[in-house]
Amino acid sequence: MPSYSGGVTRDALHPIDAAARGARRLSRGITATWWYTAVAIVFFELVVLAIWTGALADAGTAPVATLAAIASGLVWIGSTVALLGSYRDRTGAAPPARRVRALAALPIAVAYGAVLVSASGVWVLAALPLAQSLVLLNWLPGLRLRVTLALTLVLGALWWVDLQRDLVEWSSLGFYAVLLPAMTVASLWWWDVLITLDRARAAEGGLAATQERLRVATDVHDLQGHHLQVIALQLELAERLMARDPEAALLHLQAARASVDEARQGTRDLATRFRAVPLGDEIANAADLLRAAGIAVETSVVPDVDHAPGEVFGPVIRETTTNVLRHGGGGWARLSLTRVGASWRYEISNDSGADAPPVGDGSGLEGLARRAAEAGGILEVRRGRREFGVSMTVPAAIGVGQ
Repeated sequence: MPSYSGGVTRDALHPIDAAARGARRLSRGITATWWYTAVAIVFFELVVLAIWTGALADAGTAPVATLAAIASGLVWIGSTVALLGSYRDRTGAAPPARRVRALAALPIAVAYGAVLVSASGVWVLAALPLAQSLVLLNWLPGLRLRVTLALTLVLGALWWVDLQRDLVEWSSLGFYAVLLPAMTVASLWWWDVLITLDRARAAEGGLAATQERLRVATDVHDLQGHHLQVIALQLELAERLMARDPEAALLHLQAARASVDEARQGTRDLATRFRAVPLGDEIANAADLLRAAGIAVETSVVPDVDHAPGEVFGPVIRETTTNVLRHGGGGWARLSLTRVGASWRYEISNDSGADAPPVGDGSGLEGLARRAAEAGGILEVRRGRREFGVSMTVPAAIGVGQ
């Protein structure tokens, strides 16, 4: 969990860059699924390469030509791995430099196809490397399907031409060649669906935090706005009456003071409503928000957690959870509220993410430290290369009667 610093954040100044960083964080957050997808595609290509190599050897191809086909095939598969990496990190339209790197894989595919057709004379084998590389490019939504259908038709037509040339021994290879691009696109489609779901979870978590802030801001605005308007009117009347009717002016000043007391009490009542939420529910709500953002959450809460001082820990739980959602960018978080001897201890930690902003104390941590000091406790901040944690310990005595 990185900085709690106040003021304008880097994401607020550069919302487009922030969106791109968020998309990359999400794609990195489901690493296991991505590796399953990428390894499956590369495995398909290796199987096809092995089948082609065996067919070339059975056809009596010269060993030099067979070795050249194997070497160029491995280079081609390496180029598709680079295409897969670009596909994973895409965030909409790719920048020119990335498009150039992606297009550099196409000449490799053409060269490999030329090696295959010179060694076997089979046209479908010549076209497949280029077709496979083309389906791995970052096409616009909806265009990939049309490209895949067109390439499958072309490969099918070339297969039919090869069959008409009595190349029966290569017929099974044509079957695998025609299906490979479609199998690849099906795997990528599953990855795209998972990314979309992950972004939806992140958006849900951010929306929930925003709605909570908006609700609090609305309540405070309605409460303070009404009382401040009344106080301003009463003071204005007192100012006008001060010269000609001091007694009436004094009455308005007293009414203004009463309005101040009402505003103060209303603010206390509003804060009490937030403190009234049981701490067990606060922890559960925080965990739900983090899970909605795609973060794996572990919680540890003692059975008598509601005896802890809610007026101290409630705001801390909400603030630290919001900052994990805003700045964390990691894949896991741990929350705990436990009894340690004669004290209560709340702790939250998470992996800060590869591209999270630098950690600094900031006004947020200073506010938490002041809150802990007012309750007679301490705030501890733990920083690591890949982990950030905040813990607050307060005496158990202040929780009695809560």
